[in-house]
Amino acid sequence: MKVLLYTEGEKLSSKSGLGKAIKHQMKALESEGIEYTRNLKDDYDIVHINFYGLKSFFLAKKAKKKGKKVVYHAHSTEEDFRNSFIFSKQIAPLFKKWLIKCYSLGDVIVTPTPYSKKLLEGYGIKRKIYAISNGIELDLFKKDSEARKRFREKYNYAEEDKVIIGIGLYITRKGIVDFVELAKRMPEYKFIWFGYSPLSVATSDVRKAVNTKLDNLVFAGYVEQKVIKDAMNGCDIYLFPTFEETEGIPIIEACACQTNAIIRDIPIFDDWLEDGKNVYKAKDVDEFEVKIKKLINGELKELGNEAYEVAKERDIRKVGEKLKKVYEEVLKK
Repeated sequence: MKVLLYTEGEKLSSKSGLGKAIKHQMKALESEGIEYTRNLKDDYDIVHINFYGLKSFFLAKKAKKKGKKVVYHAHSTEEDFRNSFIFSKQIAPLFKKWLIKCYSLGDVIVTPTPYSKKLLEGYGIKRKIYAISNGIELDLFKKDSEARKRFREKYNYAEEDKVIIGIGLYITRKGIVDFVELAKRMPEYKFIWFGYSPLSVATSDVRKAVNTKLDNLVFAGYVEQKVIKDAMNGCDIYLFPTFEETEGIPIIEACACQTNAIIRDIPIFDDWLEDGKNVYKAKDVDEFEVKIKKLINGELKELGNEAYEVAKERDIRKVGEKLKKVYEEVLKK
């Protein structure tokens, strides 16, 4: 069994959650000893496609003509596309039709969560859909006191500073506008946002938020995974005010580092993240503000140990085992 792992536009997606998911796939396959290639000229038994572009579409059609099996990985939905960049809301219905056309080329579909699986089933796609997490590198993301020191030294935070981090592209869906609003409301705390995407395609409210100048707010741009690991260990709270996800890898990384997290109370998290058990949840800016203050002031208990259990269930090695079963099943058909 040999798998062609294909991701169209990989350079463009390398700084996003998709780019991280691809790296996790490679490590997952390696953990199971599954032979794979990234070279389109190599022979293969299964093509595992991670994007919905034209090249991916035609590669899937070509593979099917050759009698190869196609596993289409559904990282995107209309719902998480809708409130991203300028005009995304207007073209979302067309985007959905295109996704259906692409994903339907798969012999099977893999998607990160039961929530995204349910969305795709609602599209009427007549393919078997597997919910398999994008996974987490538990060997990298873990509790680390030295990482805390590195983070605070790198970004000039004192030990007594209360630091809140956010992660994501500069898009409405990630909740960056609310993040900035919270920084305005709580000047006594430090806020730092990791991630970047061109402001030229961002909505006006996001451009305004990113251009906000506050003494307690930093936009650190895109950073490597090791810096995110240090930040997860060095912060007091990981804040995830996203409005829509198909999974959300950073919250799993936070759980792996046993970081206290406050996330938006949205359906994607219902089945696996529980308010007051492994994370705290908030519905709007006012609730975020209240829970941030209570957590920092010690009025809410720390949930790091319970959060770690979430990450353990999504270890890359377990992802590899599940992908192997999908590949074996699709080859039998």
